[in-house]
Amino acid sequence: MPIVDLARPATPIPATNRLAFAAPALLRSCINRLLSPYFLLRFATLFLLLALAHGAFAAPAQTAPPATDKDSAASYAALADLLENETTRKRLIDELRTLAEPAKTQQATADVKPAPKPTESSIEEEPFLFSRGIANGIEHFITGLGADLSEAATVFRSLGEDDDTAVLNRSKWRDALLNFAIVVIATMIAFFVFRRLAGRFFARSNDWITATGNESDSKPGTGRLAQSGLYRKTIAIVAAMVADAGAILLAGAAGYATALFAVGNKEHIDTLASLFINTFVAVEIAKALVRGVFAPRYKRLRLFEMDDDVAVFWGHWLERLVGLTGYGILVGVPLAKSVLSPTIGHILGVLIILGVYLYAVRVIWHNRHAVRERMERYADGLSAAFFSTLTRMLARIWHIPAIAYFTALLVVSQIAPNDALPFMAEATLQTLAAIGIGLLASAIVTAALSRRIVLSHHLRERLPLLEPRINAYVPPALKGFHVLTMLVVALVVLDAWHAFNLANWIASDNGRSVILAVVHVAIILLIATVVWTTVASIIEHRLSPTPGQGQPSEREKTLLALFRNAALIAIVTLTILVVLSQIGIDIAPLIAGAGVAGLAIGFGAQKLVQDVITGVFIQLENGMNQNDVVEVAGIFGTVEKITIRSVGIRTLDGGFHMIPFSSVDKVSNHTRDFSYHYGEYAVPYRENVDEAMTQLRNAFAELMQDAEMEKAVMADIEIPGVTSLHERGYNIRVLIKTLPGMQWPVQRAFNRLVKKHFDAAGIALPYPHTVLRFGDDNDTLPAFPLRSAPENGA
Repeated sequence: MPIVDLARPATPIPATNRLAFAAPALLRSCINRLLSPYFLLRFATLFLLLALAHGAFAAPAQTAPPATDKDSAASYAALADLLENETTRKRLIDELRTLAEPAKTQQATADVKPAPKPTESSIEEEPFLFSRGIANGIEHFITGLGADLSEAATVFRSLGEDDDTAVLNRSKWRDALLNFAIVVIATMIAFFVFRRLAGRFFARSNDWITATGNESDSKPGTGRLAQSGLYRKTIAIVAAMVADAGAILLAGAAGYATALFAVGNKEHIDTLASLFINTFVAVEIAKALVRGVFAPRYKRLRLFEMDDDVAVFWGHWLERLVGLTGYGILVGVPLAKSVLSPTIGHILGVLIILGVYLYAVRVIWHNRHAVRERMERYADGLSAAFFSTLTRMLARIWHIPAIAYFTALLVVSQIAPNDALPFMAEATLQTLAAIGIGLLASAIVTAALSRRIVLSHHLRERLPLLEPRINAYVPPALKGFHVLTMLVVALVVLDAWHAFNLANWIASDNGRSVILAVVHVAIILLIATVVWTTVASIIEHRLSPTPGQGQPSEREKTLLALFRNAALIAIVTLTILVVLSQIGIDIAPLIAGAGVAGLAIGFGAQKLVQDVITGVFIQLENGMNQNDVVEVAGIFGTVEKITIRSVGIRTLDGGFHMIPFSSVDKVSNHTRDFSYHYGEYAVPYRENVDEAMTQLRNAFAELMQDAEMEKAVMADIEIPGVTSLHERGYNIRVLIKTLPGMQWPVQRAFNRLVKKHFDAAGIALPYPHTVLRFGDDNDTLPAFPLRSAPENGA
């Protein structure tokens, strides 16, 4: 048997198809290579080398040689000589006025024309303008980076000089940095103390969730809020985050007090100290949000269920990223710009952002498969197919938006350095807050409605189907709430990244119309649900047997069932029409079209119209009800279902027959008011008629001794007499009046007793047989001649 290599096709691939065969694998390999951290690191290194080379050649052309003190003195002397001479002074004035004329013309033109748009890109501008300025920003960044490095080298060389100005600057910044360090140390010590105090609260909250969670299962009498562990967990998480934020604010207040009273002026705070305190509060609040989600040290205080190693890794990783980015950009860069030079601060910002980018991309790329596996396992436990599918899709591509996020942070921070970090921080916090609040709201509502709603025993007895009906509304309501929550979260996220202006949309006419339409539709659906539930519950209450009122009549059951179907059709139709009108669809053409369609149906579907009309008249005349025994269109059986168009009959063999009313020409109802057991009993001719009738009465007398049969019989037996004579005997008719539907049980019981009494009296029942009779001699016939046999054979 030949061995087939599975690594390649068994048959050679044509040359024209090799590219198509290898394209998917080639594309996947290119994407993996482009997103690998090693390629990104090489790209960043090459980017810096190109920037340095470009700056080395561009700096001499862009930077003019600095003017020396001697040149400045000569220029001042020449200008003084020109102003001292009357002729040269007038000539200089005329020359300046001549140069000023174009400036006036340009100013007048500028007053008429609209102001030009600024060339510097800003995050607050429209997304189109921002995207158009990306190329200009990158070109500006590459052009200026080389000059910044050259200037940074000059600044570092000047730090070692010993002139009076340098010594004075170093002395001034030494005192400022000392005060700044005192504020930093005081703030961090206060934060450490308050965090230790808050840690005790965190531990108690974690233990409280565990303790009350165990107790809730053993206390059946507590309320729903006390029984739900999710509510306790939510309260504990929110309280822990508030305590964490309180510790941060108290530490910031301690640092502010130190900067104001200990090392600064009591009237105003130092700029560097204020910068650090504000950054400290913002960064630590962001870290508190990370701790609120992952809670590395407290398992019960995590917003989502996850393993300890996962919580510790991602929690600490995000805290490091937030701390490095926040303190580095908001404190380190301004401090370097103030103490050293703006150029060094700019270079420091580039290095920090680049380091954060490479570190983040490396970690994301390294853990992409592990996160994917955990998300897929989480999706397996979801009950909703929509969210399970969405989670699986996100698990496959989660690393791409994550890397795109840090790439956007790197690019935007260099294009618009003044607005980049505040914008990214605000957008990130708004995105995380929207997603977190949406997930929390969905979890709370799901936990509140996922349990089976249990009504009181009294309501279950009076309205037995109300509880299942209410529980049947829960899954659609949850799906609708999840979809609405997802849409709101998506709008908030788009607004956070300036892809959609949510505030302006809400304030606009279209936004208000959409919101009002959604609210109105929700109210209409709620009212329709309440109305239908009320109507159906009232009908079920009437159909259910009650101790005081007893069983409802068959007529009442039939009419209530028909009314329930009609009410459902009317409620659904009106709800659809009102919802369509609320979402902006004109229903007048629909109503007119329905009228025309009804007219067309009236002509084209005459059988259907006949079904409905016949059914209406049958119900008006009370022709049949549920559980009646009828004979309709040649079908004999029990009525199980009646609609406005047809009737369903169950025959004795178990067959269910659906008969349209247009096929009904006669209705024979055997269970209306009263019934008769009608019997024809055959007796042989040789039996005495009076004796047979006496035995029939004896059988009826014994029948009335049965308590159940006595209740079913409404009158004494009627025996009209002999009704017919035939070849086997004669028939005696018997009539017994019974309750509706009891004629068949009475018939079976009476027939048994008739056979019993006939056998005791010796009355035989006729059956087909042949009787041979020999004629009797009454001496009236002549003698039959006889002849004797001859003797001897003669």
